[in-house]
Order: sequence, then C-alpha cells, then structure tokens
Amino acid sequence: MAATVMSKKRKFVADGVFYAELNEFLTRELAEDGYSGVEVRHTVVRTEIIIRATRTQSVLGEKGRRIRELTALVQKRFSFPEGSVELYAERVMNRGLCAVAQCESLRYKLLGGLAVRRACYGVMRFVMESEARGCEVIVSGKLRAQRAKAMKFTDGYMVKSGNPKEHYVDRAVRHVKLRQGVLGIKVSIMLPHDPYGKIGPKVQQPDVITVLEPKEDDEVKTQ
Repeated sequence: MAATVMSKKRKFVADGVFYAELNEFLTRELAEDGYSGVEVRHTVVRTEIIIRATRTQSVLGEKGRRIRELTALVQKRFSFPEGSVELYAERVMNRGLCAVAQCESLRYKLLGGLAVRRACYGVMRFVMESEARGCEVIVSGKLRAQRAKAMKFTDGYMVKSGNPKEHYVDRAVRHVKLRQGVLGIKVSIMLPHDPYGKIGPKVQQPDVITVLEPKEDDEVKTQ
C-alpha cells in the first residue's frame, strides 16, 4: 500500500496531538510509579516510546507484563501495525531535579492529609539538597478556610524571563481533588549548569561572564 502524502504542517500537528494524548494517558496510568515524562523516537523500522519514571520496576511489572499491556493499549489506540511500536522504561537519574516527579510527590502528600506548608517545605528541601539552583512551589485553592487563596514557597535563584527560562527552568502542574475542592499545584525547579548535560543544560546563561587569567609576559633581556 502506498504511503499517504501529508503536508509538513499537518505532520507537526498530528505529532503534537499524538504526544499530548500519549502523555496524558501515561500520566494517569503511571502516576503512582513516579512518571516523569515520555520521549517519542521515530525510526525507519519502528516507533520507540521511552517512558521516564523514578520506579522503573513498577512500570515494567512482573516479568515485563505491565509494559507489554501498555504496548498493546498504545498499539490499539493509535492503530500501529503489529510490532511497529516498542515501549521502554528509563530511570530518572536525579528525581530531585525533575519537576513532574516532585509535583506528583507533593500531590500524594496532600492526598494523604499532610499539612500544605509542611508538604511544600519538605519538597523544597529535597529539591535544594539535589543541587538545584532554585525552587518555587505554588499551591492554590481552598487550603483551610472556605475562601480560596494561593500560597507561594520559594528558595534559591529563579529565572522568570528571557531565553534561559526555556533551558534552565523545569515546570510541572497538577490538580489535587480533595474533599473541600480542587487544589492546583505548580512546581518550578531552576536546574544547575552542567557542561556534560546530564543534570542540567549545557548552554551557559548569557549573563555569566568568565574572566580569564592574563598570560604571563615573557621577560625581555636587554643587552
């Protein structure tokens, strides 16, 4: 069967819709397993979906049963041919620098009945101990009284505007359905600069200036 010709614009839109729906599905399905994001790689042979999570063993399941079930669901929902889609689980190296993981952690703390202030300070302390440059947690909704309000907790250094915001700040938003109503959680983490790109971006901030030591002048011998 001949491949259908698709315009570039439609291709980008279709890829974006596929990613958004897949991310939403995995967020709901793997919330308790520390789901931290998904990466889709298209190769000539197959489509590879890499699931990033803090507890990869739970994602894989007993003898890989759960990952096979997820593969079958994704294959059926998005009409992939048999054997053309493959799911992998990748462990998050430093969950303290992952906004999604910390947002889910805070969500489960609040669902467990922990006080908002105590839960937020616990998350912030853990993030800052993981060598983050800054952290901001905002919880809004009916916190204690009937009147809704927002509480903001900040620590360290946080970039709010410009291009570095796109590279250095990791953000996540979640909703907690409590008895008194819905709470909104926003977690922002300012990542450290890493020349190797493992725990933070390789790109240096534009306002960072490195002063080099001057070269030593060779002494000129006079006769």
